[in-house]
Amino acid sequence: MTTAFESFDLSGTPLANRIVMAPMTRSRAGEGGVPTELTVEYYTQRASAGLIVTEGVQPSVVGQGYPFTPGLHSAEQTAGWRKVTDAVHAAGGRIYAQLMHSGRIGHPVLLPDGLVPVAPSAVAPAGQLYTAEGMKDFVTPRELTGAEIRETIADFAAAARNAIDAGFDGVELHGANGYLIHQFLSTNTNLRTDEWGGSVENRVRFAVEVAKAVAEAIGADRTGLRISPANPYNDIAEADTDTVYPALVEAIAPLGLAYLHAVEVAPQQRELLLELRAKFAGAFILNPATEGPTDHGSLALVEDGVADLVAYGALFLANPDLPARLRTEGPYNTPDPASFFGGDHKGYTDYPALAA
Repeated sequence: MTTAFESFDLSGTPLANRIVMAPMTRSRAGEGGVPTELTVEYYTQRASAGLIVTEGVQPSVVGQGYPFTPGLHSAEQTAGWRKVTDAVHAAGGRIYAQLMHSGRIGHPVLLPDGLVPVAPSAVAPAGQLYTAEGMKDFVTPRELTGAEIRETIADFAAAARNAIDAGFDGVELHGANGYLIHQFLSTNTNLRTDEWGGSVENRVRFAVEVAKAVAEAIGADRTGLRISPANPYNDIAEADTDTVYPALVEAIAPLGLAYLHAVEVAPQQRELLLELRAKFAGAFILNPATEGPTDHGSLALVEDGVADLVAYGALFLANPDLPARLRTEGPYNTPDPASFFGGDHKGYTDYPALAA
C-alpha cells in the first residue's frame, strides 16, 4: 500500500513525500511586490512538504487583486524569489510558483494610475474588497479585447520564464476560486460571443492557451493547473460544471502537464473529480472537502488511490512541520484567522515546530 509519506516522482522532480502545501494568500510582500526576508523564512520553515505551492503571484501589473501580494513580472521580484527558492532547496524542499491573475477581483486603488481590473466581460462581482484604504466595493472591470487576451497569455508565459530564472521547480496556473482563468470558464462572468466565449469549447480556450504557452515556455513537465469545479467563491456561477471541466481536461491532456490540482468544494463532487483524474495522465493533487480541518484522516486518499498527493492549506499555515505532525496524528497548532492576511511575523513565521 502506498502512503503519503513515500517519495513521488513529479514528472522528473523528486518529492520527499506526497504532502503538498496548498497556495495561500498572505499579503506580506514588500514594496513593488518583492518577497522579503520574512517570505524566505516562512517558506523555508515549511520545506518538509513534498511540494510547496506558493501564494498567488501576479504575472502582470494589472493582474494584482489584493494589497501586498508578490509578482513575477519584474527583475526585482525575480531576484527576491531567488532567495526563497535557494533557501527552500537548501532545506531539501521543492517549490512551485502559483501564477494568479485576479481578473475582475481587484480595485483601481491597487493599480497604477489609469488602470482598472480586466475580465472576460464587463460584469462586476458582488461584494467588497479589502484595500490599504479600507473596504471598497468591487468595480465593473474592463472587458479584454482579443489582442489583449493574447497579451495576457504572453504575460503568463513571461512570468513562468521568470519563475524558472528565480529557481522555482515549476509553476501552477491558478484556474480556480473565481480568478481570471476561472472567469473565462464561468457562465456568469464570460458573456462573450467571440472565440473566447459562448460554447464550452470557447470558454475553455483561454485556460488551454495559457497552459499551452506556459508549457512551451518552460516545459510541460514543470507546469501544473489548479481548478475548483462549482466553486462559488468570488461570485462565480457555473451552469455546466459537469460539461465544462471534462472538456477542459480533455483539451489539456495532450499537453502532458505535470499535474492537475483539484479543490473539492463539497464531498458530492468526488465522482466528477475522479472522472477528471481518469482523463488526465499526469499526477493528481486533491485538496479535499472535509467537515472540520483537513487533518491526518485525509492521508487515506493516497492510500486508497483516490489521489497521488494531498494538499493542506490552513493547517500548513499554522504548522510549519506539518508532515511530522501528520505522521504522529498531531498535536496541531490552531490557525489564527486574524493574522491570515497582512501584518508582520505574528501569525506568519512564529508558529512553533514540534522540536521547539
